[in-house]
Amino acid sequence: MNGPARPTVCSIVLVTAGLSQPSSTRLLGDRLAAATDRHLRDDGLEPRVTTVELRDHARDLVNHLLTGFASPELQAVIDEVHAADGLIAVSPIFSASYSGLFKLFFDVLERGGLAGVPTLLAATGGTARHSLAIEHALRPLFAYFNAATVPTGVFAASEDWGASGMTAEAGLSERIDRAARELASAVAAREPRRRPDRFADPVPFEELLRSPDAFGTDRG
Repeated sequence: MNGPARPTVCSIVLVTAGLSQPSSTRLLGDRLAAATDRHLRDDGLEPRVTTVELRDHARDLVNHLLTGFASPELQAVIDEVHAADGLIAVSPIFSASYSGLFKLFFDVLERGGLAGVPTLLAATGGTARHSLAIEHALRPLFAYFNAATVPTGVFAASEDWGASGMTAEAGLSERIDRAARELASAVAAREPRRRPDRFADPVPFEELLRSPDAFGTDRG
């Protein structure tokens, strides 16, 4: 006798570029991931949430850009993102744009690695004046990757947070829930992705030596 069908497992990857520990960027990412997890379970899916703190991979990212080769730890993170069914990307806003660390990571991804992937964009900043950075900086970056960004982006300014990291502003909680619901709906509407096999179609070593762009980025 067959038992009840097991829920479909889906992979959600949270990429956060906060520089301090703890950081408001990670805090916002955790709130978004928790809300997405809840909505996915409501849809009958079993989410597996992985958090990537880019500050832990900063040196490996620089080395990758300089040499064209990723460390095993960084490669595991890249593979996790390329295999994600949904992505949550959160950056602090510096000088009206995403941080250098945030851009550094997405510089080493394959351009087609995020094509069609449901993606939630979020950012943090000192004041609400930086909120437009999601639309004029983050969204064009992910359009380049052909990611399927959800309509609602979430920005959290310093005044949005209360004591102990709780959301002080009801509007922020509503935006988090709305964006998470959009991401969960987009993930639920797609077939789960298969983890890509990097060794299925290897680049010949001679080609690696000839082409500076064969490593996934033109290092100029």
